[in-house]
Amino acid sequence: MTVPVVNGSSCVSLFASSKELLDHAINFYTNIIGLTFHSETGNCIYLANKDNKLTIELNIDENGPSEADINAKRQKFVHQLNIHDWRSMESSVVIKCANLNQVIVTLQTFKQPLQISPNELFPNEVYTIDPLGNIIGFNAASHPMTLVPPMEKLKPQGLESAAMSASSSHFSRQDEGFKRRRNIAVMTSGGDAPGMNANVRAVVRAAIFRGCKAFAIMEGYEGLVRGGPDYIKEMTWHDVRGYLSEGGTNIGTARCKEFRERPGRLLGCKHLIEAGIDALIVCGGDGSLTGADLFRAEWPSLIQELKDNGDITAQQYDTYKHLNICGTVGSIDNDMATTDATIGAYSSLDRICKAIDYIDATANSHSRAFVVEVMGRHCGWLALMAGIATSSDYILIPEKPSSSKGWQDQMCTIVGKHRAEGKRKTIVIVAEGAITSDLIPITANEVKDVLVERLGLDTRVTTLGHVQRGGTAVAYDRMLATLQGVEAVKAVLEVTPDTPSPLIAIEENKIVRKPLVEAVKITKSVAAAIESKDFERAMSLRDSEFVEHLSNFMAMNSANHNEPSLPVNKRKRIAILNIGAPAGGMNSAVYAFATYCMSRGHTPYAIHNGFAGLARHESVRSMKWLEIEGWNSVGGSEIGTNRQTPEETDIGMIAHYFEKYQFDGLVIVGGFEGFVSLDQLEKARAMYPAFRIPMVLIPATISNNVPGTEYSLGSDTCLNSLMDYCDVVKQSASATRDRAFIIEVQGGNSGYIATYASLISGAQASYVPEEGIALDQLELDIKSLKETFAVDRGLSKSGKLILKSSNASKVLTTQVLADIMKEEGNGEFDTKTAIPGHVQQGGLPSPIDRTRAARFAIKAVQFIEDSVDKLAEYKFSLDWPDDNSISATAAVLGVKSSHLRFKSIRQLYDFETEIGKRMPKKVHWTRTRDVADQLVGRTRMRPPPS
Repeated sequence: MTVPVVNGSSCVSLFASSKELLDHAINFYTNIIGLTFHSETGNCIYLANKDNKLTIELNIDENGPSEADINAKRQKFVHQLNIHDWRSMESSVVIKCANLNQVIVTLQTFKQPLQISPNELFPNEVYTIDPLGNIIGFNAASHPMTLVPPMEKLKPQGLESAAMSASSSHFSRQDEGFKRRRNIAVMTSGGDAPGMNANVRAVVRAAIFRGCKAFAIMEGYEGLVRGGPDYIKEMTWHDVRGYLSEGGTNIGTARCKEFRERPGRLLGCKHLIEAGIDALIVCGGDGSLTGADLFRAEWPSLIQELKDNGDITAQQYDTYKHLNICGTVGSIDNDMATTDATIGAYSSLDRICKAIDYIDATANSHSRAFVVEVMGRHCGWLALMAGIATSSDYILIPEKPSSSKGWQDQMCTIVGKHRAEGKRKTIVIVAEGAITSDLIPITANEVKDVLVERLGLDTRVTTLGHVQRGGTAVAYDRMLATLQGVEAVKAVLEVTPDTPSPLIAIEENKIVRKPLVEAVKITKSVAAAIESKDFERAMSLRDSEFVEHLSNFMAMNSANHNEPSLPVNKRKRIAILNIGAPAGGMNSAVYAFATYCMSRGHTPYAIHNGFAGLARHESVRSMKWLEIEGWNSVGGSEIGTNRQTPEETDIGMIAHYFEKYQFDGLVIVGGFEGFVSLDQLEKARAMYPAFRIPMVLIPATISNNVPGTEYSLGSDTCLNSLMDYCDVVKQSASATRDRAFIIEVQGGNSGYIATYASLISGAQASYVPEEGIALDQLELDIKSLKETFAVDRGLSKSGKLILKSSNASKVLTTQVLADIMKEEGNGEFDTKTAIPGHVQQGGLPSPIDRTRAARFAIKAVQFIEDSVDKLAEYKFSLDWPDDNSISATAAVLGVKSSHLRFKSIRQLYDFETEIGKRMPKKVHWTRTRDVADQLVGRTRMRPPPS
């Protein structure tokens, strides 16, 4: 609990276990804090400020903590400096002061440990530790969240020499064990990847936010070997402005032969010490990260050699004895083990899918075949995911080769059957590392020759090359790079000399730390297994999701030409429908559902235009392979959708048609209306036996507000559309120099879109329905905008964005918000509004929505296959059991943290949902809001604790 001393008169009692500690406390509060002696009674000393509104009572109590206890406590807090908020660790006293910046400068002069909130650029509160081990905070205003001027504008003044001499000896002695402020460097190495700039921006600003100095090592390891201010540069907050929307890496990357040898690493060690750097974050591939970990392992011997040679002093040796290293993976190949995605991989996949979409159109026009070569020397991830996302006919990847003749026969059989069914075009994707089982490379031209000679197809070759690396990062890579950069800074502050170097990874939807050495070792083992022709081991070393995607591609691709994999008695009749607003990936889910059902022997049905179409028009159609060809890369909803739930139409008629068509399972693809519909159908099972079938909801809504999942189809497509829109608007605002755009985004009562769009666009603030728009928060944001524009005047890339969810406030509309900001800006800046509207639903679905839709749809069919027998005995029973295992056969398929799981609609609807708000009770993006605000220096009002 924090003791508030910012309002009214207050007296705080503090205890010292000895006279010596009491004297130290008196020195601290009088000479540093500026209190004066008020009175003395027995063993109690009273100190007060000028108007006597604050009184500190200092007591001697033998039961108080000893000096050893206090020092241990101080060490505990200093160890957590810039890692955890001290206020969350122990109760504290907050004192109102007239000049917060002066207090900060004074405490720094006396070498006191400080924790500044929210950051040094715009300090709001500062906390330190007094000689008795108490957490003491200072605030400059009667309201604890009022913004004060930036720190850099003030210098120490008015410090009396007597005061310094009276107290400096004690505080410098206690400071000996303090944790020194970290100097953190970031480097990009190896091949460039979209999102590296976002990663650098996040590291620099997160380091500054946590009270550290940030450095950039230019040109990768070559810059480390060369050293000097031209290659190792201290970075300021504003140096990384605009990095989010720029491709490549602005700090450069280069291969470095010198660093591979010990003398080169010795030079790198020397240059880091000269720059005062003790933590290094490397963004690169497995080779770059291997070099980083070797560098850390050799550091003790390197620094010892420098000391023995006289290249560094004994003090430097003691200060920089340990180097903390952390890795973030920047690689378009997505070839790093233990992480689901690497920075740049989905941006590269996006380039590939767009290119194939364009090629697809001309291929269809001329009835041609195209062979598309993509990158992936040792990993076929890009080729595999592009194959799924674009419904390609065949892929060739290094992990799953066949004999020199085997792949030719298989490809020609599949392509030939596709053509026989009436398909006019053929797309074959070849990874540049594609090989036969004898390790003989398979070239794109060789594939073309086979298609021409054996099938007589008019065939062309397209090699995408470095187009796959170019351009700005997609929304996912900006988000991934940013969150990993923030976590990397936290990691290098927390690790100890005994902690293995961490790698920042992602599992499903959760940022995690993995041992760097282990990840690199597994990654290199894949290449080694391929070289030794142990392809089974190579596949086993890939993550389980890679294996799952490959299995899914093969199943969908064999829908029309292989014998179904299930016996006749196991084959079912399964329906799918869309409900709610259109969302990117809906068609992909329908396509994957239908083709997978065909490969298994099930009969897939499409219910057109949702439940309303079924009840009114009996809009049920069985799905044919050629009819849905190409749907995977089409936006909108080809089978139609609307928002009406079963109870809003005619649930009895719906049950009638379910019985008529004898459906054995149902897949619903939709948003909150789909969630409500699943609840209604599950509740109606007791009355209508037709609903006693397994039912699955695949969440699909740009609002991402479905309980039970942290990801919904369409949300990534929406974020990409909104990101492009914001980039264009921000460019306009920057050209005008003194303009802020207030952009209204969709999302209903969910702040997901506004939060993540803010993170990936670098918006100054975002307003969401979960928080509303408080007037004091608005006032704070306007003051921040005024100061920012004043500092940025005349600089480039100075456009500002404010994002507002449409439901954030009914009173403060987007236009009203713009008018208030312009009026209160007093001429410092102009404001304009921008409303992207339904543009946010996107055009073509993103590769993430396409591939996840395929994964989710196939999982849903598998769930139905596994669950159908559980309901068989109750199909026509008069007594419907109240059993959790039975109700769990109606489930939501969702991503929760690092897991993909099914969760019962009963559990979710009854216990985890705010029905009136159409929202889950627990919001999972709160931490992301904090990060987005931290990286733009925004101070945000916190709601009072409940």
